[in-house]
Amino acid sequence: MKKGRPCGSKRQGSLGGGWNTVRRSVGVLGVIAAALSVAAGAAMAGEPPVPGAHVIQMQTAFNPGLPGAGEGLRSFTKTLHHLSGGSLAIKIIEPGHNAPTKDMLDAIVNGDLEAGFTWAGYAVAKAPVFSLFATVPFGPGPSVMTSWLLEGHGGKIHHDAYDKLGVTGLPCGVQGAKGGGWFRADLNAPEDFKGLKLRYGKIAGPVIARMGATWVPLPAGDFFYWLQQGRVDGGEMATPAIDAALGFDKLGLPYYLPGWQQPSAVIDFLMRKDKWEALNSSQRAQIETTCHANIAWMLSRSPHTQALALEKLRAAGVIIKQWSPTIMQAFHQASDAVLKERAESDADFAAAWADQKQFVAQGLDWRSMSRLP
Repeated sequence: MKKGRPCGSKRQGSLGGGWNTVRRSVGVLGVIAAALSVAAGAAMAGEPPVPGAHVIQMQTAFNPGLPGAGEGLRSFTKTLHHLSGGSLAIKIIEPGHNAPTKDMLDAIVNGDLEAGFTWAGYAVAKAPVFSLFATVPFGPGPSVMTSWLLEGHGGKIHHDAYDKLGVTGLPCGVQGAKGGGWFRADLNAPEDFKGLKLRYGKIAGPVIARMGATWVPLPAGDFFYWLQQGRVDGGEMATPAIDAALGFDKLGLPYYLPGWQQPSAVIDFLMRKDKWEALNSSQRAQIETTCHANIAWMLSRSPHTQALALEKLRAAGVIIKQWSPTIMQAFHQASDAVLKERAESDADFAAAWADQKQFVAQGLDWRSMSRLP
């Protein structure tokens, strides 16, 4: 393979049409964005609270019109409304309205936000241990992550990490695996990564850098445009369902699976501790119960949603590929090295990572022996 050479396919020519192609695809995204905005507006309205209800102002990190965490947001607010008989309600504040999404935790601590519905990974800047709930290359999948949270020590580790920051953090959803990514070149062997400019997150980025690629920590909102222009050679976006909703099939690029870099991700409900404790015991129990129900709902919905997304992508002409065994081995070796470096630099991360790995290993025999051939 020649580095940077687009994959050979009839649809690949859609990337070479210059500014006309860019305008067309940006127009497609504009239509998608408008549709999502309508869906978001409907979700923001929510269920009307009963007179005298306690209303919590909660900013979301997710567009409610998107599958996965966006749907989980809508499920959470609707379930809490019904569980409380309307006496406890959520007013959804759209992403970025009161605080930038990545700064929501700070805004909650400072009292600028009452509550947040967000991804655990945004707290990594405060404590590396949060990455174990957000993005662990070759880490636990959604069901095992949930088991570690609710049956293992994961829940206490999660609680204590937020408690140190003066925040009550409740796991309130578990999202499934990301896709492996979209790429402008065929990737058949580890050496094919050398010299490529790739968008990945803060753990996967150093992993692909070890394989000779250049890590580009690009904001998600810029990835489609940069990828279409050839300013990056590929990288990850989100789950197949979200990628399909955002129109990535229009790029004419192959889609690689599995998403080794993020097998699962925890969604958190956050409130500052004093505000959480100001709620009465019944209200706190209702939110906790709703979060548990939301985890179950997301776990049951995600596999079917992703299956439908793959059907949609294939119908649009997307070629779906699986990583070769040699590439997966290279990913795994580089990921172990990056995670070990993180453990060596942070004792809390090291202890939590050891606990997570031990929990995963403890259930390995059962998972393999109970699986039907």
